[in-house]
Amino acid sequence: MSSYYLRPALAAIACAAAISFVTPSFAEVVHLKAEMSAKNEVPPNSGNGKGEVTATYDTATKKLTYKGTYSDLSGPATAAHFHGPAAPGKNAGVQIPIFAGAAAKSPFEGSATLTDAQAQQLLGGQWYVNIHTAANKGGEIRGQVTK
Repeated sequence: MSSYYLRPALAAIACAAAISFVTPSFAEVVHLKAEMSAKNEVPPNSGNGKGEVTATYDTATKKLTYKGTYSDLSGPATAAHFHGPAAPGKNAGVQIPIFAGAAAKSPFEGSATLTDAQAQQLLGGQWYVNIHTAANKGGEIRGQVTK
């Protein structure tokens, strides 16, 4: 068989082999939300504060991007964080800092790249957001992050 006929056959085989190694991407952008209030804190407090965080998580890049607002706190916000893993009614440690000190302003926004364990907790509803004040150092308003 001449090489004239072999070249297209070899090229076709090479293309088929290359295509067989390509795997489809199953990336997804997940939309998340947290409604924050004083009654959601653990333990609850009598404050009138409220707030909201909306977020997206990109499963391909592992990037969490968030925006939030708050109002009617007992005083200036001193810090805000994503905490977890914790079910509603339970407390947990800080996973991702949102702001602290002079950066504590509403509205706020930011992003973070999560570990696989953090992503699993977040998408499993085991994270919450809370905003701290001087009067409520453990948190004045809180909201569980849900899909």
